[in-house]
Amino acid sequence: MDKIILEGMEFYGYHGTTPEERSLGQRFILDVELFLDLQHAGISDDLSQTVNYASVFETVQSIVCGLPCQLIEALAESVARTLLEQFPISEIMVRVKKPQAPVPGRFSWLAAEITRRK
Repeated sequence: MDKIILEGMEFYGYHGTTPEERSLGQRFILDVELFLDLQHAGISDDLSQTVNYASVFETVQSIVCGLPCQLIEALAESVARTLLEQFPISEIMVRVKKPQAPVPGRFSWLAAEITRRK
């Protein structure tokens, strides 16, 4: 299956389970893979035969910067559900990375990754 990849989208949001996360906010990094048939777009060179990356980015941004969730799992579900509803894709992978998670110790990021299908 063909796919479109948007990797490393960075947004500021107020998601988390601690009061500090919900009041101060933090950076979130999202990766999204959209599965769809890209052959017609490749042959026709016509944007209407594919998914507009800018529209996907704006949709993800509105979700991450919108109403807060306690869990990044819930945030990933919201992104997946919305993109599946709004775009002509058959499957989606969403990875939500939390580089400043309130966990003692050194790490690049902690994440939740989900895959959903229509």
